[in-house]
Amino acid sequence: MSGMSVTQSYIITGPTASGKSSLAHELAKRINGTIINCDSVQVYSGIENISASPFANRPIADEIDGVPYRLFSILPLNVQISVADYIKMAKTEYDAAIAMGRTPIFVGGTGYYINGIVNGISEIPEISAENRNRARDIVAHDLNMARQMVPDCKATDPQRIARALEVFFETGRHLSDWQNTPRIGAITPMPFKILINPPLDILHQRIASRIPEMISGGALDEAKYIIDNNLDTRRAIGAEQLCAFLRGELSKDDAINNWIIKTNQYAKRQRTWFKTQFSADLIINHIPNERDLDFICVRNLF
Repeated sequence: MSGMSVTQSYIITGPTASGKSSLAHELAKRINGTIINCDSVQVYSGIENISASPFANRPIADEIDGVPYRLFSILPLNVQISVADYIKMAKTEYDAAIAMGRTPIFVGGTGYYINGIVNGISEIPEISAENRNRARDIVAHDLNMARQMVPDCKATDPQRIARALEVFFETGRHLSDWQNTPRIGAITPMPFKILINPPLDILHQRIASRIPEMISGGALDEAKYIIDNNLDTRRAIGAEQLCAFLRGELSKDDAINNWIIKTNQYAKRQRTWFKTQFSADLIINHIPNERDLDFICVRNLF
């Protein structure tokens, strides 16, 4: 189907364990789609089970069942990227899919990546390696001090605090100042935005059943790799808990229960973000099924 005109792209998003990856894959099979990752954890290699990546328990490849997958497992765990870095890569993959006559399908639940795809980002100058490393060193050694240095930053995530700090070091202006400037880089035309948002109790059930499967599937080996290579355990929910178990600091049951609690809390924060910050074209209030897939395809005349 190379060379066919593509006028529609998609964003399929929702909280963790909502079924967005499965819906995206089945849609891609029907409409000659390319899956483009917009999950800030699944970009990293070596934690495919912990991050619930489509490549958990399978070789990392360019496709699954004939569907191209892009921006999954592309970075080592010791590399940090900004939203600007991600948007640049995502736009490259979007353009490549269009050039091949394929339909781009962005999939993931990271709000600031999705916001960049939809609304673009502020044109912040490139950050020097010196300032980037300086910011990350401060965050790693004293997170509270880092927060005090960028009081306008309301984020609690260390990576986002480091981003605010490096921008301040580079430009002398707070990140919030830059965020009020005109934005660039949004995908145009606007993708069709699908939000999968099942009830919280359904998500809790799926999270609780999924995490033991992730552990038996290889998550412990991934945690051991993190320990052996002295990598940041905060990169993904689950890594910190499993590493604590392997170090003898938590029992296995406590590690699993803590992982479940932290994931439930994350799902709740995601739902809040989608409610307040994301305007969906289609909301699916249950785990997606074949009828939802039929509706999406018929609506867009595929």
